[in-house]
Amino acid sequence: MSLLTIDGLSKYLETPQNLVIIPHQNPDGDALGSCLGWAHLMKKLGHTVTVCSPNAFPDFLSWMPGAKEILLADQNLEDCKKAIDSASLICTLDFNHLSRCGVLGAFIEKSSAPILMVDHHISPSDYAKYTFSDTSMSSTCEMIYHLAKHLNRTDHIDSAIANCLYTGIVTDTGNFKYPSASATTLLIAADLLDKGADKTKINALLFEQSELSRFKLMGRCLNSLTYLEAYHSVYMIITEEDKKSCGFKRGDTEGFVNFGLSLRGCCFSVIFIENAEDSSIKMSFRSTGDFDVNEFARAHFNGGGHQNAAGGKSFTSLSETIDLFTSLLPNYIESLTINALPK
Repeated sequence: MSLLTIDGLSKYLETPQNLVIIPHQNPDGDALGSCLGWAHLMKKLGHTVTVCSPNAFPDFLSWMPGAKEILLADQNLEDCKKAIDSASLICTLDFNHLSRCGVLGAFIEKSSAPILMVDHHISPSDYAKYTFSDTSMSSTCEMIYHLAKHLNRTDHIDSAIANCLYTGIVTDTGNFKYPSASATTLLIAADLLDKGADKTKINALLFEQSELSRFKLMGRCLNSLTYLEAYHSVYMIITEEDKKSCGFKRGDTEGFVNFGLSLRGCCFSVIFIENAEDSSIKMSFRSTGDFDVNEFARAHFNGGGHQNAAGGKSFTSLSETIDLFTSLLPNYIESLTINALPK
């Protein structure tokens, strides 16, 4: 599904504006890369720019150009509110419901500034004046490149912008292995390399700088793996005790859910992570083939995302959440069996 309502954006940006750019809560590489890439481009075009994040991002993304200038709402809430109150354009990137940006959503709702939404997730809400929504895109970073092209500004993409956008594309496509990485995605990545993205450095910083805590948690995660062979499904668990004893840092569990899909015969992998901050169970869902984890997450776990990658939350206990999950699988056995491709 594609929704493009950005008529007038180019003309609006012909005069200097005061932009606030906002990612979703717990920003990942695509959210941060798109926000910083867009911020650098807008600054080059003469606009004043502030990036406000609902909360902190993983340490392995802190190297990104401009990351140190981001205002964090959980540490500088008043400064974020002032930035939003004085904005003449609010840009929400990599999410499509204001509930996804935490406390900042209430400030955005009260603002009279026009809003630009750029996002590739399913079922966008209609809060934005300017909307670029396309679920076929690999990443929001790819969409920012297309938006720069729409504005005839790809010639302004320098190495800082290229590194930010390339990072988001790499992280959201699993290093180009997911089906969403199209031929166009690869051509854009190639152009970003030509414009200065350093793929060797980016890959090293993203994937070869793990903390010891991550390795310890990885062991706990794999030890918890349960294979429900009849349903071609796997689930794994990270408890609060696991996080405490392993010295958990934000971002340590990134990608763990994908481990299950490397098991022969598995087409559906889930990880349950206890979260003491809001007394919830955070869930990540991954699948292969046509098994739609977005629909599964939306129907049962207050979540959503993409067909093969989604998230959800439960506010019952870990054991109750797992019991609910396993009780649902018989309803999906036909689809799970069809999509359990031999490996």
